[in-house]
Amino acid sequence: MTAETPAALSAAGRLMLTIAISDYDHVRDFASGRVRAEGIDTTFLTLTIEEIFFRFVKFREWAVSEMSMGKYVALRSQGDTSLTAIPVFPSRVFRHSSIYVRRDGAVRAPADLKGRKIGVPEWAQTAAVYSRGALIHQYGLKLQDIDWYQAGVNEPGRTEKVKLNLPAGTRYTAVPGKSLDAMLLAGELDAILTAHPPASFERGDPKIVRLFEDYRAVEEAYWRDTGIFPIMHVVAIRSDVLAPHPWIAVNLFNAFEEAKRRSVARALEVTATRFPVPWIYDLAAKAQAQFGELFPYGVEPNRPTLEAFLQYAFEQGVCHRRLAVDELFADALASRFKV
Repeated sequence: MTAETPAALSAAGRLMLTIAISDYDHVRDFASGRVRAEGIDTTFLTLTIEEIFFRFVKFREWAVSEMSMGKYVALRSQGDTSLTAIPVFPSRVFRHSSIYVRRDGAVRAPADLKGRKIGVPEWAQTAAVYSRGALIHQYGLKLQDIDWYQAGVNEPGRTEKVKLNLPAGTRYTAVPGKSLDAMLLAGELDAILTAHPPASFERGDPKIVRLFEDYRAVEEAYWRDTGIFPIMHVVAIRSDVLAPHPWIAVNLFNAFEEAKRRSVARALEVTATRFPVPWIYDLAAKAQAQFGELFPYGVEPNRPTLEAFLQYAFEQGVCHRRLAVDELFADALASRFKV
């Protein structure tokens, strides 16, 4: 697939845009056409997250894409303005649950990680940025306390996709010929931080466990203490598409917002359960009471999370300079979201 032309119009005069995004229920009404973006005809590509990120970061093959928050801010901090985000956050996950250790290893608590060997699939992976941020800001560790290793989670060969600016004294080694899972099982690593669980954990190998086995309690306490609900992904528009049509930022935002609203309504429906999960309506209602709006889009509801992530990314050398929140999003949305 070659890069989409910046300003293709349909016969009806609407802008034709291809959007690549994972198959989320809170996007599905937009992807299916039940929700439309005013003035835009859309073609949705449903691909794996890894393929979306690789092809969009490397080749910019389509106009609008789900995008790693870590990679987006890394590029932005280096002066790359070829992509412009809108404050739509399709993936959010607390990441204390993303730290894996050996059951028979020496690591029982975060403090035990000092002086140890920790693996990451990519230093700039958004999940790893949040996990390291928690280790530093909650538990008092320093990047320089740890020997860091980078490799694919379950297969060798993964590499960084953006240029890093690691802080002085950070010990970082790429291991292209091994996988994190194999190294953890062999005792060559003491822990790994990864969004995708290692294969050994997924198949139920008792040797690999989460550092925080009661991770939900830890993550709920983190939310209460900080107001941070980690944002993993953002929606980005190619700037050459956006520049001649700045209105598409608002219209795309509105469509994503309406699709999410409908999804939340389905989750809360009591009469006829829309998801094959017992008591989903009760779980959703309790989450709504705890968080307020579920998965809020826009800037202001997410400012504590955005500010924290930009701080973590700069401290860890993912961002080459400290970005401000108002540098991240399309100008057409600035007044609406008080950026």
